[in-house]
Amino acid sequence: MRGNRRLLMSVVAVAAAVTTVLGTTPAQADPGGNTKPPEKRTVAKAEGLAPDRVTAPAAPAATSAELTTIQTRIARYVATNGTKYTFASYYDATAGRIVLSTDAPADVVSTLTTAAKASSVQVRHSELNDVFSRRDDVPSFYGGGGITFGGGVCSSGYAVQNSAGTRFMVTAGHCFADGTTVTTESGATTYGTVSHRRLPTVTGHAQDLELIGGSSYAGRIFTGGVTSSTSAPVVAAGTAYVGFTNYCHSGRTTGENCGHTATSITAQVCTQTGCKSPVIAFTGGVMIQGGDSGSPFYVYDSAGGAWIRGHILATDGTTGYAEPYTVTAPELGVSIVTG
Repeated sequence: MRGNRRLLMSVVAVAAAVTTVLGTTPAQADPGGNTKPPEKRTVAKAEGLAPDRVTAPAAPAATSAELTTIQTRIARYVATNGTKYTFASYYDATAGRIVLSTDAPADVVSTLTTAAKASSVQVRHSELNDVFSRRDDVPSFYGGGGITFGGGVCSSGYAVQNSAGTRFMVTAGHCFADGTTVTTESGATTYGTVSHRRLPTVTGHAQDLELIGGSSYAGRIFTGGVTSSTSAPVVAAGTAYVGFTNYCHSGRTTGENCGHTATSITAQVCTQTGCKSPVIAFTGGVMIQGGDSGSPFYVYDSAGGAWIRGHILATDGTTGYAEPYTVTAPELGVSIVTG
């Protein structure tokens, strides 16, 4: 059965062909085999060489103060009243104003935004959802694959290691509880056990992340379509840059898609699992969907190497949100694994 499944992967059309041909290799062996290419031990590239390094206009001091006040009020409101309504807020450098996306009624929005001038806040009425919902990976596991437990499906993110050199895979904290043993989406292979969960409604942290450990994890991420067997090496990790227009994600639901523009790296998003901040806000391209939670958010360099910027969290259908690598790494005391 495993060999037949690999045969089916080769006929899938690749939606992001331009990006997948650069620096990609088969994620698994030829049909009939269960091994992957040998891992290469490499050193992460310096951030000064980042292909997405741009300088975006900074928010005026008064606007930054208004945004901080609004986000503080939102966090307090959610902590007091629960997650009945959803919120996301950030400064859009391109538009030069604060964006607030929410399904809360007008009276609630008014109480949260009274500190700001009406002309400086754009309110978008929409509901945000954690992105719950490729498929048959084998060790060493890659980022962007489908992982599951108890009917819930998410995506793996990227491999990290602690100071002792022990490797883990990052995913979203709203996916699985600590101590859960997850499998590949097919159910054929044990993926690992969840630990170090961070989630507002569970641990009180303003992050949405966790680790999966106990198996072998490689510094590579899946590329191409939802059943693709191709992959790209991870070469570095660091901050995203506001204004860069070609970020990518690679998840079990939508596959690999690029063309995302980072509109903020200090956004706040409040979903059914609480308020998370700071997070990356992005628009454009094919938007993430249910099941893409935890998948890598990254940029390619000219050699086809992937620079990790975070992992996917949530969307309102127009704007996506990602947990920054620069939050995950210091919070968990880990560093990137390169391939």
